[in-house]
Amino acid sequence: MAVIHRTTLKPTKLELLTSWLPSRPWYRGGSDDPKLVKAGGFRLDDPRGEVGIEFLVVTDTSGARPAGYLVPLTYRGAPLDGAEHALVGTMEHGVLGQRWAYDGCHDPVMLAQLSALIEGRVQAQDQNLSDVPDREVTASCTGEGPLPTDFTAIDDRDGTRLTTPQGTTLHVHRVLQPAPDGPLTPAQGATGHVTGS
Repeated sequence: MAVIHRTTLKPTKLELLTSWLPSRPWYRGGSDDPKLVKAGGFRLDDPRGEVGIEFLVVTDTSGARPAGYLVPLTYRGAPLDGAEHALVGTMEHGVLGQRWAYDGCHDPVMLAQLSALIEGRVQAQDQNLSDVPDREVTASCTGEGPLPTDFTAIDDRDGTRLTTPQGTTLHVHRVLQPAPDGPLTPAQGATGHVTGS
């Protein structure tokens, strides 16, 4: 179980994202720096208790219309080998010391836990409270057998596509859109999905 510490972060998560988001191909903002506010999210637990996993939702109010982004982040106590391209930045945690923040779509621990969430083997956790499930996050999987976890991430204008050598593709929607009214169902041909309010 992840323990949520009430402490300081320098720089803050929003400060890290303000400089990182404009470098992403799916960022919809203009030439000004983003003006970010936290809009929600959830956490997943690392079974080993070593990596923090957070799906952060932020709203950028710098443009003519606000834009919402889903930013999966992982927090580590040491650099992740071979993931320099996915480093969002480093910060000083008031309890844990220096932390390396990564784009979670490039972190194997997050990818394994995301697959487990889709399959229903783990439950999303509250973003701000320790040991409290987030019941607003739901997952569905109609496929058989375990999902692969050996994803390769490719960012494009529509978000991040995670693909495996076996042909499985997971699309992480980075720019959030309101859901249509009525029950949510997977996209055509999809075997699973995760949704939240």
